Amino acid sequence: MRCPFCHNALLVTESQQTFISEEEIITFLESRKGKLEGVCITGGEPLLQEGIEDFIRKIKAMGFLVKLDTNGTYPSKLKALCKEGLIDFVAMDIKNSQKKYAQTAGKKLLNLSAINESVAFLIGGNVPYEFRTTVTRDFHTIEDLLDIAKWISGCDAYFLQQFVDSGNLIDSQVSGYSNDELREMHSVVKKHLPCTQLRGI
Repeated sequence: MRCPFCHNALLVTESQQTFISEEEIITFLESRKGKLEGVCITGGEPLLQEGIEDFIRKIKAMGFLVKLDTNGTYPSKLKALCKEGLIDFVAMDIKNSQKKYAQTAGKKLLNLSAINESVAFLIGGNVPYEFRTTVTRDFHTIEDLLDIAKWISGCDAYFLQQFVDSGNLIDSQVSGYSNDELREMHSVVKKHLPCTQLRGI
């Protein structure tokens, strides 16, 4: 995906990356035992990475809790990791309503079957989780958010996140709603999906 409002845009747009070896990460985590409770595996999309399963196994073996941030495009990996007990919490992005998903993800076309599979798996109560949508003025209307509420009806937790310009966006023209506008949107969505909460304001 190439979401225009992604706050980690350099992961997508830069051809030359500075890599930190797995050994360096494990050594660092060894030094933080007893000080850190958990590790968040994030990205971009972390389940893109080959060997992610073994990497997470090593972290879990050190006694850390593991949170996974995902866009839901790898449901088979997600299910396998959760069923093995390697994931303690999942935060899955819901980019937008299904009809505007591709556009919001920076794609011309996007098959949502994998994303729907991940949504269903999480709602099925297999692991603690939350869904979250970063709300932007350019891509999200209250109608879109209400469509999302219907889509993920029955979920445990849904967050509307305030957009923050990290200074490292794919599209620097993207903007957010004011805090008051987002609060109003939240009040409307919450009537249809009571677990809806606000984050970032």
